[in-house]
Amino acid sequence: FKQKTAYEIGVRLVGSEMCIRDRALIHSLHLEGVELMFGYPGGAALHIYDAIFNQNYVDHILVRHEQGAVHAADGYARATGKPGVALVTSGPGATNAITGLATAYMDSTPIVVISGQVKSGLIGTDSFQETDMIGVSRPIVKHSFLVQSAEDIPEIVKKAFHIATTGRPGPVVIDIPKDFTDPEYKFEFNYPSEVNMRSYNPPKKGDTSRIKEAVDLIEQSKKPVIYSGGGVIQNDASEELTALAKLLNFPVTNTLMGLGAFPGSDPQFMGMLGMHGTYQANMAMHNADLIIAVGARFDDRITNDPKQFALGAKKIHIDVDAASVSKIIHADIPIVGSAKECLAALIKEINSRDLQLNNSAIAEWNQKISDWRDNHGLNHSMLELGPQNGKILPQQVVQSLYKETEGQAFITSDVGQHQMFAAQYYHFDKPRQWINSGGLGTMGFGLPSAMGVQLAYPDETVACVTGEGSIQMCIQELSTCLQYGLPIKIININNAALGMVRQWQDMQYGGRHSSSTYENSLPDFVALAESYGHVGIKVTKFEELESAMKECISLKDRLVFLDVDVDPNEHVYPMLEAGNAMDHMWLGKEEKTWK
Repeated sequence: FKQKTAYEIGVRLVGSEMCIRDRALIHSLHLEGVELMFGYPGGAALHIYDAIFNQNYVDHILVRHEQGAVHAADGYARATGKPGVALVTSGPGATNAITGLATAYMDSTPIVVISGQVKSGLIGTDSFQETDMIGVSRPIVKHSFLVQSAEDIPEIVKKAFHIATTGRPGPVVIDIPKDFTDPEYKFEFNYPSEVNMRSYNPPKKGDTSRIKEAVDLIEQSKKPVIYSGGGVIQNDASEELTALAKLLNFPVTNTLMGLGAFPGSDPQFMGMLGMHGTYQANMAMHNADLIIAVGARFDDRITNDPKQFALGAKKIHIDVDAASVSKIIHADIPIVGSAKECLAALIKEINSRDLQLNNSAIAEWNQKISDWRDNHGLNHSMLELGPQNGKILPQQVVQSLYKETEGQAFITSDVGQHQMFAAQYYHFDKPRQWINSGGLGTMGFGLPSAMGVQLAYPDETVACVTGEGSIQMCIQELSTCLQYGLPIKIININNAALGMVRQWQDMQYGGRHSSSTYENSLPDFVALAESYGHVGIKVTKFEELESAMKECISLKDRLVFLDVDVDPNEHVYPMLEAGNAMDHMWLGKEEKTWK
């Protein structure tokens, strides 16, 4: 994707003292290090789009829906650690971005969404395509700015990126009235070199006395667990987390958002915990005497009933967001600061002492966890079982993908059973390798987020694990993929139903499948993919699966839509029994851990 010839029209911004209004925004983004943005034009943003045409510093990707633009920026940010940027117009363009903003907000993803607005003099008059973007987005952004003059744009951009990327990251909105990007006007351009915001000073270093107290608890522990979440990945603290776990020989579990923070194939890793977490991870949390929580927030998908959560454990909670500490589960030792710096401080304090760990008790604890895994752990060799009742299992599809990509692919997902199967059966050994919507649970996230990842890493394999329900939410982005030559691999685990909804209906509503099946109305996904200019492959038999997966992954320069029919009656297990402690799990349709 190449922009038109650089700066053939208008003045060159770099080094100029005067700036045409429509270029103030693009120039500010360039100086902030932005190389790529996703968007969809409209009247209120056309001055900005004209400025994009007249430069070659910031590339623009034309999506097919504004929700796709924000999800793509989100995927780009999660995979790279850099803030993602989306550009939309006013009215429906802005409101179409709301789902993407809420998704990024719930998962603490640093993105900046720039929305065009009607002219300043028309705000409040219900003019054509006017929407109060600031008011609409306020509950689901970290901060928002309504530009009051063109001269404010450079400072606002600087502040927006600072807020989005520091502390607990999150989305920021910049709403720009059209008259403040009018190319008929010039003003003196000054981009600040730094930001000084007196009311915003996120913490970095944890309290030294709390660090010492935490090490005291570590020394006393006999049944410890390290529980890490997405904050470890967002803060690039995976190296420190792994170092701490290896130093102490403590078992590790990750949240859905934290997968990859600790190597998924490492023997110390217990797998994901929570609602669909592994038996051994949930049992370890329930029976632990010490939980070291890092960059995780003890949300309801982890704790089940907070009143019954890990009652015998002391809790050390490390988080950059003070509001998250002791919000749901009381922290015996709260440590507010960045995961990276707090973990480094813990390691330093441990190394400075003659630490007397109870190694025999910890070894016994690790053996207990190993026994739990042997008795009720996930079967990572299901490919060897062949077809079950003549049908492909969704777990086998994920294991085939893992085998063919050798665990090295970037995996995005939508939301539902396929998401849980991917989280359970693909071993994520690196941070930023697993891209999914956790907090909001946004169907439609998978394909556009994969676009953001693929554009960030054009030579890497990017696979979107999805379902026939989710993929149709943003399937129009197949057109974007064709325009920009994005060789994404779409792995459609097709059970002809809203799988997770139907699972709950099976378990809690007597098998009454109310509006959860499609009644033979699904499209021919192979023909649909081919109509967009891509490769489509259909798999209906187990014997076809591995060869089809090999072909899919081998086509390096083509988007491939691999549509796999799976057993529609397969459920995701383990599954926590709602309203109970973490040792209350369904292990199968007829098997549970309690009487």
